[in-house]
Formats: sequence, C-alpha cells, structure tokens
Amino acid sequence: MTNNTNMDTMPSEWAWEFHGHSCPFMPLGYRMARLAMRELGTEHEKDHSFFVIPELGVGHPQTCLMDGIQIATGATYGKSLIEKTFWGKLAAIFYKPDKTAVRISVRPEFSDEFGKNEFFAYRKRGIEPSEIPNDVTSTAIKWMYEQADEKVFRIEKLPDYRFTPPKGSFNKTKCIKCGEYVFERYVRLVDNKPYCIPCSGYN
Repeated sequence: MTNNTNMDTMPSEWAWEFHGHSCPFMPLGYRMARLAMRELGTEHEKDHSFFVIPELGVGHPQTCLMDGIQIATGATYGKSLIEKTFWGKLAAIFYKPDKTAVRISVRPEFSDEFGKNEFFAYRKRGIEPSEIPNDVTSTAIKWMYEQADEKVFRIEKLPDYRFTPPKGSFNKTKCIKCGEYVFERYVRLVDNKPYCIPCSGYN
C-alpha cells in the first residue's frame, strides 16, 4: 500500500536539473528530509537556523541523498548548515535549535529490498545513472515511493542533542605572500605575519 504522504515528497523538476541525473537516492534524501521537517514542525530554511549532520561518507553512490536533503530543507553547504561525519551510513541528524533534533536512518531491510531493483545492477557494473535506461530508473523510483515511511525510515528523537556551529565573522586580512584576503579563522601566523593556509606551509 502506498503511504498517502509520499507524493508530497516528490522533488520539483528543478531539483532534478540541479542534481544532474535521475536516480532513486536524490528523491530518497528529499523524502527523508521532508519527514524530518514534519517531525520538527519546521519549514524550508531561509537563513541560518536549521542544521543537518549527515552520516554519509564519500565513495559510495548513495551520497546523492545529500542533494535531496539540501533541496528539501534549505540547509545547504553554501550556508554552512551541513556538517558531515564521514561515517558512511545512510542516516542524518536534523537539528532545529528551538525545536530539538531527530535522527532519521534508512532501515537495513529496506536497503536490502531496494538493492534488488535492476537500477543497482547497472550501477554495480560502473554504468553512470544518466546512461541507465529511463524505464529502469523510473521503476526504482516508483518502487521507493510505494513503500510506507515506517518501512523505509527509522526515526529517533534526540531531545538532548546540541550542535554548535562556528561563529560567523566578516573579519578578514590579506595574506602577506599572495595578497589575497583570508577570513580570520583561516589565517596562519608565520614569524608573526599573516598567511593563508596554502602560503603558510601548514597542512
């Protein structure tokens, strides 16, 4: 049976353009984020007061989840509202300081069934998503949307969760070597003179 809340978690057409290809993981991330927003009673973030801490890593195709999460929430890398843990897990914490936090993870049982879709056989052969037949991709996406939220996701409320983002600052100085501006937290002092990280010799 299709969960009647699923179809309002279908990304808009521009989301697919932004992501660059059709695949089942971008909309899965979008759906995950919309569920988190309902749990927290919050809307698309306009400014800087909604944070996402994804537990994804690098080097696995499921990181497409991240684009769906950013599109749904407005918590983007550009606004410094994303802080990845690099744990390589299909989960994320969604934190609204005045409304607490939830952790949403993809259930292993769902992942096992999801992986039986033909789409993943193509991916395992190294075929890029944009080169996979449209009907194969559409079938995987449709199957994902037919699964009820409780079969796809595990939700954990985190009433004591706290996340402290870096304090924003407009303060900057010029690197003594290259002459480019560097924001203050990234200035490195060498012989008491300000350098950017590349010019400083620091790793």
